[in-house]
Amino acid sequence: MRKLHLLSVIMTMVMVIGLFSGCTSQEKNIEETASKEETVSQQNTQAEENNAEELLEGTVAMSGSTTVLPVAQAIADAFSAVEPEITVNVQGGGSSTGIKDAEAGNVDIGMSSRELKEEEKTWGLTEYVLAYDGIAVVVHPSNPISDLDIDTVNKIFRGEIKNWSEIGGSDAPIVVLGREAGSGTRSAFEEIVGLLDKTDDGKEVSGMVADALTFDSNGALKTSVTTQENAIGYLSLGYLDETIKAVTIEGVEATVENVKSGTYKISRPLLLVTKGEVSKEAQSFLDFALGEEGQKIVSEKYIPAK
Repeated sequence: MRKLHLLSVIMTMVMVIGLFSGCTSQEKNIEETASKEETVSQQNTQAEENNAEELLEGTVAMSGSTTVLPVAQAIADAFSAVEPEITVNVQGGGSSTGIKDAEAGNVDIGMSSRELKEEEKTWGLTEYVLAYDGIAVVVHPSNPISDLDIDTVNKIFRGEIKNWSEIGGSDAPIVVLGREAGSGTRSAFEEIVGLLDKTDDGKEVSGMVADALTFDSNGALKTSVTTQENAIGYLSLGYLDETIKAVTIEGVEATVENVKSGTYKISRPLLLVTKGEVSKEAQSFLDFALGEEGQKIVSEKYIPAK
């Protein structure tokens, strides 16, 4: 009898222990499941926050150099495929306008085809080199002159050398062509060649001959050179083709390779300019323009900065 009673007690204890162990295991499983669900929930919340941060939308306004404008527009078109919610508005107006607009906050990004002037460097602007460009001195294809030095170029555009015969060419008056005031191409050309003079009050003024014919675009000036045998002008490297003749400068051709190496003297940077902290949308565009995709587009017409 005692043995049966003892056996009954032992079996009861085993059942209780088993039941307790089962409950504990079940509670542990519930706790583990709850913990996993909480972790997943936190991960989903973080992912949603990250997606919200990455979603950019709005407008990026740009203005400035008509030389930079075509490549900036091409980059903007490619950028819109990556960031469809961002609209990039690109307008011309000339380098000086773009720099002033950026300084005044009228645009997010200014475009310039020249270095900043000393006064402009005091405005707290940030410069980004988008590309490099050479400026070619061009004549009609029939002109026998094939090489000029910087000093001779200076004297021609100042009007001190008036006839092609003075430098070994035909006996014909030189027709000087240039860009309009405010053009980045003109500013860069005049600065590099030494055509800027200073007034008594320290202001810089152009020393280009007064009767020079001026044009509001590279394309218009190029067309004029093709129709005037005695003309001389200057153009961005990207506009050169067989319809005009680019003279060498001190024996160096106006080529991409020579601009990159620094051996061609008449060259300049193409800049994007901002002031202060820019919007996330503008920064995204800058990153794209200066990155692999943007620089690939730049290389189609100019010399990539990277």
